[in-house]
Amino acid sequence: MSVGSLIPVRFLTLTAHLVITIVIFWSKDANLLECLPLSYSQTEYDEKDTNLVIGLSLMLAFLTIELLSFLGGVSMFNASASMFSIAAHGIGTISLSFFIFDSWDCDRFWYIFGFCSAFPVFIEIIVMIAVLGLKRGM
Repeated sequence: MSVGSLIPVRFLTLTAHLVITIVIFWSKDANLLECLPLSYSQTEYDEKDTNLVIGLSLMLAFLTIELLSFLGGVSMFNASASMFSIAAHGIGTISLSFFIFDSWDCDRFWYIFGFCSAFPVFIEIIVMIAVLGLKRGM
């Protein structure tokens, strides 16, 4: 499989992950109510709301960094980074879809965030350092 055939797939998985993240941001109140017990205090609601807003904001920032790096051509032709990104963001998109439709607990969001957003952006930053800082293609 050539790297050129991975480019559209990577773009689509990154875009799908970005779209589902924005959808969760827009409908976070409904998700928050599913994460809370039947009788909850305002403090509990505010704490869950703050945690979810922070997580979604970081996820949007990390996806933006990856998308800009990809579209800028820094990691576009790196086969290993592309395969990892496709797998992570594909799994992230599917997991976040289940998060919305099955009303998962908000604590599960952080696992999805760690494996499907934080780790891929870490790999992307390593590729950016190798390509831009060390002036060598990986």
